[in-house]
Amino acid sequence: MQLFTQDASYYAEQIKEGKVTCVELVKQALENIEGLNPKLNAVISTQEEYALKQAERYDREMKNKDVLPPFYGVPTLLKDLGQQQEGFPATSGSKLLKDYIAEQTDYFVEKVINAGFIIIGRTNVPEFGFKGISDAKQTGRVNAPYDLSRNPGGSSGGAAAALKAGIVPLAFASDGGGSIRLPASYSGLIGLKPSRGRVIVGPGGYRGWQGCSVNFALTRSVHDTWTLLKELQTQQLEAPFNIPMIEETSLAELDRPLTIAYSYDSPIGAEVSEISKQNITRTVKILKQLGHKLIEAKPHTDDFKLLKTYYEMNSVETAAVFQELEENIGRKLTSDDMEPMTWLIFKAGEKIPAADFSRILAFWDQYTVQREAFISQYDLAITPITDGPAPIHGQFEYGKYEADMLAAESLSREEQQDLIWKDFEKGQDYMAYAFCQNIAGQPAISLPLFETEESLPLGTHFWAGKGQEYILLQLAKQLEDAGHLKTDLKLSAELSAQ
Repeated sequence: MQLFTQDASYYAEQIKEGKVTCVELVKQALENIEGLNPKLNAVISTQEEYALKQAERYDREMKNKDVLPPFYGVPTLLKDLGQQQEGFPATSGSKLLKDYIAEQTDYFVEKVINAGFIIIGRTNVPEFGFKGISDAKQTGRVNAPYDLSRNPGGSSGGAAAALKAGIVPLAFASDGGGSIRLPASYSGLIGLKPSRGRVIVGPGGYRGWQGCSVNFALTRSVHDTWTLLKELQTQQLEAPFNIPMIEETSLAELDRPLTIAYSYDSPIGAEVSEISKQNITRTVKILKQLGHKLIEAKPHTDDFKLLKTYYEMNSVETAAVFQELEENIGRKLTSDDMEPMTWLIFKAGEKIPAADFSRILAFWDQYTVQREAFISQYDLAITPITDGPAPIHGQFEYGKYEADMLAAESLSREEQQDLIWKDFEKGQDYMAYAFCQNIAGQPAISLPLFETEESLPLGTHFWAGKGQEYILLQLAKQLEDAGHLKTDLKLSAELSAQ
């Protein structure tokens, strides 16, 4: 077993220089899955025959191509949620879709293939991506590669575990409320959530979670992040959300000190741990040493109300999807088709009037205006991304109110929303820093600047105004060049012995 210890760009260059073949790298990745996945449960399906045929074709055709895409021949994994490829499983971590085979390929996946990647399988997720940890009943929990007693987060937990363990050199992910940035923080990886409208959407849907959700990837270098962003960005006029393209052809060094706002506070008023405060203090010190101006400041927005409306949006979107599914399969869904929390969210969505949902979206628009007004005074801002390292399995006590969830149909709208809040409460207090950027459509990135005394990764959260990924990545590159980013492969003793 030979693990991938470098970034994806390195292996693409090795292929172009003839030092390794596409087939060899695909076989290496498949062997890594076979060797490590029984302990990690990061990968839930593979497509060996397809991947090897693609690799063989790439090897044959390489000499006839004048220009190769940037990630030509590099093996990768898709997230098993919202990244469908025709003819392959698309289960969303659910019992309901456990046998579903995708009938079309998402435009995002087409872009991934056009970038040169060879898809070898799919990574594990919580059911329908609702939780910040990956522990679906259908597919089982994911274990962090450096400590199997911990969960690498969600909903891109399988992707994070696979990348951190070196199964592949880059793994695709998505972020609807922190699902790239949380696992990046817990795993010591780079996790960028692009601006709304930056990455292609469709054809199955064009406004995932009302624009909150965006596809991208987890990486172990800023170079991979930048190269991938340039390759995947699009101007998609038929889509409801658009943003000007990044015109720069390379990631230039910063030529001036930045003005950066920072805050220790939880956006929803939760207590902040000492370790989280230490993380921000240390980050501020590093940035000052690099010559930047740091100002303690935060937007004065109603993020507590925002989170409540975010859960209501999740409910409505789920009800819409499930009602369409009922029409397609010709029967009503029951609580036996899904996890109790998913059932509660579904039933809660059916009780939210259209007028209320319209008001929620109007509130989000005004919220975005406030956040853009705040960030316009600075180049970017930093906060914690999680209130500590990767949680021990069971730490957040999801499913504690299972009996009440199963009785969701008999509850009032207020009782349903209160129950959602109660079940998510321990987790949301720990991870409440990420969802604001999803609703405002702003770019944000978790960077692995910090480790606890127990050598557990803990990211720092950087965010900017809409369309400002470039300056986020310029600063990330400066931090990387100064030796502050810790993205090395890291395995527990149990995994190292494999």
